[in-house]
Amino acid sequence: MSGGPILAVELNTVDIAMAVAIVVLIIISIATAVAETALVRISKAKASALADEGRPGGKALAYLVEQPERWLNALLLVVLFCQIVQASLTGVLFGNLFGPWGVAAAIVANVSVMYVLAETAPKTWAIQHTERAALGAARPVKWLADFAPLRGLAKFFIVITNVILPGKGLKEGPYVSEEELLAVAAEAHESAAIDQDERNLIESIIEFGDTVVREVMVPRPDMVTVSHDFRVADVMEVVILNGYSRIPVLGEGIDDVIGLVFAKDLMRAERDGREDEPVRNLVRPAKAVPETKPVAELLREMQADKFHMAVVIDEHGGTAGVVTLEDLIEELVGEIVDEFDAADDGVEHIPTGGVRIKGSLSVDDANDQLPVDLPEGDYDTVSGLVLAELGRMAATGDTVEVPGARLTVERVQGRRIMRLRIEQIEIVDPEAADTNEKGDRASRRDRDEKASRAQEASTAQAAAAADQAESADISEGAS
Repeated sequence: MSGGPILAVELNTVDIAMAVAIVVLIIISIATAVAETALVRISKAKASALADEGRPGGKALAYLVEQPERWLNALLLVVLFCQIVQASLTGVLFGNLFGPWGVAAAIVANVSVMYVLAETAPKTWAIQHTERAALGAARPVKWLADFAPLRGLAKFFIVITNVILPGKGLKEGPYVSEEELLAVAAEAHESAAIDQDERNLIESIIEFGDTVVREVMVPRPDMVTVSHDFRVADVMEVVILNGYSRIPVLGEGIDDVIGLVFAKDLMRAERDGREDEPVRNLVRPAKAVPETKPVAELLREMQADKFHMAVVIDEHGGTAGVVTLEDLIEELVGEIVDEFDAADDGVEHIPTGGVRIKGSLSVDDANDQLPVDLPEGDYDTVSGLVLAELGRMAATGDTVEVPGARLTVERVQGRRIMRLRIEQIEIVDPEAADTNEKGDRASRRDRDEKASRAQEASTAQAAAAADQAESADISEGAS
């Protein structure tokens, strides 16, 4: 008995061509997987170093890493094209060779082979040999990125995507967000790669870029100033009492800061016998900055122009406060207290529970230093939070509640909140509270029903007893 043919259809030229195309597409998929993983993982600093060393492909690699938006979309389009076409050809080829069951076999074989050969294996190898893989892939990927038809097709699909999902989008990333950097720092601390101080410094540096002058300045009510007609000797007393090296000098009022007077100029004037002169003769120009200026920009400006204090101006042109170089540095390294400063972080733990804080303590600092999570809003300080919740000026004894905390005003000076007490409170889940309330109502309803039934039973027993008594009386009368 002659054996029948194993294949449903004999191989022909088209089938052979499809088989060759499938192999080529799998090889291209492997290469693109290696390229994508290596180029995404390598850093700009490493790519620049390889280019400076004159390594083959180093310049192309530095170009690609510097401008990922130029090649990433084109490369992803090639990856998608290869995988879809390869899967389609595999299904057609297996269907021709093995019939309807061939399509099912093609799906299983394609998923298994592509997962191992075109995904897991090449990407793992690229992670293990990132530098070698990135250098090898740089020139071919750069050629793809510079190939005008492919780049134009990728842009066309991006335009279609923007029609479906309208929005501004991201031009160049970010490929690493602030949250990811903070998570990396947290993981490094947990694995003992960095200590707590290093982690805090990393977090402070990241947050530094999002901080504006208003958040770090000495506010207007806390400013120490002198009038322009004060004598040098009087201003020297103010400097000695407060321990400052620079003090703002006012003209017509607090919104008219005409400049700064330096302690060294006052000492020189007193030594020369000019203690009775008005201080306006010693005034130096003061730098003015808006309260919304990023502190990172102000720090660079202070370094470049060599000044240590600036007057902060609000949007209406009035004086909002002053900011010093020390205020900016403290945002990075924490409070700087010298031998003449009174150490006061604004937080006092109460033995009976809770903490007492200054009203001027910022919400961010309160959340960092205390086991609370105060909400943020159009205010910077805890006193601003209280005023926002009250909707009026605060008075001693006022209390507001926010999720997880109760804030009580303990001291008010004029219209300013000076001291507050914060107590933790249990956060009640509204659904759980509603469920408990329903359960309480059900329990009360059951108790009322039981009491009602007991009362009805008692009434019935009393009525029965009365009937028996009445029957006994009738029987006696009859006898």
